[in-house]
Amino acid sequence: STIQKQRQELQLLIAELKDRDKELNDMVAVHQRELLAWEDDRQKRLTLAERCNLLNNELNKRNEIIKSLTKRLKFLESQQNDSRATFEYTQQKFKELSQKVTDATVHCQALEEKNRSLHCSVLELSAKTGQLQAREQELLTMLKLKDEVILETTDHITEFTSKFRKLESALRAAKTEEFSLNEEKQDLKLRLKELILETNKLKDDLCEKVKENNKQQEEIIHLRQENCCLRNELALIVEKAKRKDQLLQFAKSKQARTDTELSSLRQIYIKQQRDLQFLHVNLESSQELKQ
Repeated sequence: STIQKQRQELQLLIAELKDRDKELNDMVAVHQRELLAWEDDRQKRLTLAERCNLLNNELNKRNEIIKSLTKRLKFLESQQNDSRATFEYTQQKFKELSQKVTDATVHCQALEEKNRSLHCSVLELSAKTGQLQAREQELLTMLKLKDEVILETTDHITEFTSKFRKLESALRAAKTEEFSLNEEKQDLKLRLKELILETNKLKDDLCEKVKENNKQQEEIIHLRQENCCLRNELALIVEKAKRKDQLLQFAKSKQARTDTELSSLRQIYIKQQRDLQFLHVNLESSQELKQ
């Protein structure tokens, strides 16, 4: 009856271990899916970083264009001042020459034509200055849009840092679980050694019983019954050893799963460190470009 109870208990334990093994396999599959999702997020983050670099380069190009346009505007203003000075000079000259109309009528007509051409050039320069001002307003609006994009990228970076902290906590939990699994493995090894010693002892007992059976031929029937009992006990011990082997196999599979999870978590940690270094470099470069 005790052997049957032990059998039932062992069967229940093996069924429970199979359920736990199935649950762990499901957890590993879910973890793999989470790893794939994290890889997609990492690719998106890298594309965002590349886009930020492209936007920074475009911003530098636009700044250079604005500088060249400001230089052009200053040059045009200097030309406009020169034209105004020449216009004032021609007016004074016209007053002086108006007193000498009789002597220099042809020269006065030439100066009038020159005055007209200068007036046209002044109008053209004023129209160009208006166009340059409108272009400057467009460039200012584009700079504001670039600043908004940079703020969005900084928000994404903070979100990724929070995810990285969560993954670090998961790695610590996995390390603790690995330590507990190693302790269970050592306990199972000790139990296996004890079982081996018990089987050897039972083998020795069986040999002694066989010798006694050869010596005592008169008690053959009693020894046969005892031999049957010993065989049954040996079968139970072998069955027990097989179940212990199954338990060891379950423990080995659990250890393999934990090793794979730890390796995947280490790879994630290394990738995240590289991504964070890349993002810090991009942030420093963007801040330098802003300054």
